[in-house]
Amino acid sequence: MTGDQLPADLHTHTQFSWDTTAGDMDGSCARAVELGLPAIAFTEHTDFITWTVAPGSLEPRMARHLVDPESLAPPPLDVAGYLESVDRCRSRYPSLKIITGVELGEPHWFAGPTAALLAAAPFERVIGSLHSLRVRGVFRLVEDEYVVRDVPSVLRDYFAEAIRMIEACGDFSTLTHLDYPVRYLPAGHEFRLADFEDEVRAVLRSLAGTGRALEVNTRRTLEPLLLRWWREAGGEAVSFGSDAHRPDLVATNFRAAAELATAAGFRPGRHPYDHWLR
Repeated sequence: MTGDQLPADLHTHTQFSWDTTAGDMDGSCARAVELGLPAIAFTEHTDFITWTVAPGSLEPRMARHLVDPESLAPPPLDVAGYLESVDRCRSRYPSLKIITGVELGEPHWFAGPTAALLAAAPFERVIGSLHSLRVRGVFRLVEDEYVVRDVPSVLRDYFAEAIRMIEACGDFSTLTHLDYPVRYLPAGHEFRLADFEDEVRAVLRSLAGTGRALEVNTRRTLEPLLLRWWREAGGEAVSFGSDAHRPDLVATNFRAAAELATAAGFRPGRHPYDHWLR
């Protein structure tokens, strides 16, 4: 990072992600320009799963995609509409590098649909995420899994499944929000990364062994220890993602995230939209 320039935001969502009602690609571009970002990637959700959910447990933005009271099935990405919107924004904001992308949810469980999606368009950035667990053939969001099991066992199963995803699927370049299950801890539960050191270090070793990047996701409190462990695992690259689902959240906490990455020994790449390297 040179001067006051922030890193590129390489994980954001717009109206083309099924789980937001406030996404706006044009607005996110305007916000990126206002902040002086060198680039923004629109990594829309692509989920091929049907989750089993507790009736009445979902927020309205997600409940609109229920196929029955206990089954949530995200709609497919409107690839054509998405690419048309990207083209319009590139014309409207020529100073901003706009990167196409997708966030693959649980791609190791859906190899066929994943391959078909990636063959359908030249996505420039593909990130991988894990939002759920599969128990006895039933898919549940992590936040719903807490309802039926104790928190430590859910977290340990999540980290173990992240390793299986890394090792079984080579379609994504970056692992995003490894702390996803921490966002939804039940009230009264405090998370300490050090309590799960063995499990998290195992995920980081697996990811480092594939040469892929770890995302510094700024949606919740940053974990300095995570980046230290990443470097110790042999991790070579990090990226930055706000995971913004509306324009005003683009690049949230990025200055602190960049300082954290710098302290851990990572530096900007050749281009301002590249991964940071050690």
